[in-house]
Amino acid sequence: MEAYDELLRWASKQGIEVHGIEAKRIPGRGIGIVASKDLKANERLIYVPAASLRTLTTIRPEIRKALPPPAPKYKGTPVHALLAAELLLETPTIKKKYAPWHAVVPTRDDILSTLPLAWPTSDHEKLHSLLPYAARAHLTKQKAKFEKDWQLTRDVLLPKLSLSPKGRYSKQEFLYHWLLVNTRTFYHETPATERLTKDDKMALQPVADLLNHSDEGCEVVFDTGCYSISADREYKQGEEVYICYGTHSNDFLMVEYGFCPEENKWDEVCIDEVVLEEMSTARKKWLDGRDFLGKYLIDERNLTGCYRTRVALMLLCTSRGQWERWVDEGEDGGGEVQKMVDRIMVRVLEKYLKRCMEAIGELEGCGPSGEMVLRRWRQIERLVEKALEELKVEDN
Repeated sequence: MEAYDELLRWASKQGIEVHGIEAKRIPGRGIGIVASKDLKANERLIYVPAASLRTLTTIRPEIRKALPPPAPKYKGTPVHALLAAELLLETPTIKKKYAPWHAVVPTRDDILSTLPLAWPTSDHEKLHSLLPYAARAHLTKQKAKFEKDWQLTRDVLLPKLSLSPKGRYSKQEFLYHWLLVNTRTFYHETPATERLTKDDKMALQPVADLLNHSDEGCEVVFDTGCYSISADREYKQGEEVYICYGTHSNDFLMVEYGFCPEENKWDEVCIDEVVLEEMSTARKKWLDGRDFLGKYLIDERNLTGCYRTRVALMLLCTSRGQWERWVDEGEDGGGEVQKMVDRIMVRVLEKYLKRCMEAIGELEGCGPSGEMVLRRWRQIERLVEKALEELKVEDN
């Protein structure tokens, strides 16, 4: 753990304060932060002064001049791309300054083998096609965002700095740094960024980025002067301390961060594919016209389908005019209609369960990346089976 001890010594010199916690290797989970003593609820664990953050304002002038930063009134360069370029083009002086942090961040192999966007070419086409619908959709958006940022870097930044998009400055190297930023930044709003989009309010903060995710975690508070992380409850010595990256599903966490937790109270499963297969082209247009096209979800709190799902399926039980009247009046059509919706949900989920089983069969023996996708499909399988049990009980 010498690298982590050195990081804490370095952090102290930067004004970062750490109390009652330490970095520790956790079996099967890599490095995490654990309590080095019994902790009380609301006890401050980490204090990071704003001067220690890497943000839009700390990016080197030559990069900001080559790539205009974002602004409310025009399309500039996303902060994500600017921070990734900053890491890619670090000078020896800056690299030396942040050497203790670089020594503990995930390696290229860690990042490029874990995150779906970076899976090896020989594997990615099959594995990408076997991702659940919500994960595939999010990955498509992430890929488009990365390609746009790389195009700006390759076609604008590197030529202005007389650098070639090869070797040290290649697409693969930019991808590593882009994903490093993506997985380790915190939301940070200041007067200088308050009018920018949420995605442009990003900050890298050493030490705090060692905290792993859980669906509940320590309180994270920030202002223009600092970040402060405090215990959300009492912790016993040796217990892992978490923060919550957000109320995200496992499909989102898998694509964005490369992990798929077994316990996640915010998890949900998107069943758009099988629901929309029930709809004619005309019905899809009607749903779209009333803003009910897509985002059909089931979760532990809504095993029989979320409100959007059930409203959409009501369209299969009546005429368009009656359906629109029910939507306008906030009605559910009554008990008989809801029983019909339940029967359609059973049919839809049985179809989806069959796809789960097919995906699981194809993924068995697919290696480490495939194991994560396999684990996700098994989670979905369990939730769908539970939903079917609930629906069949209600039908009886």
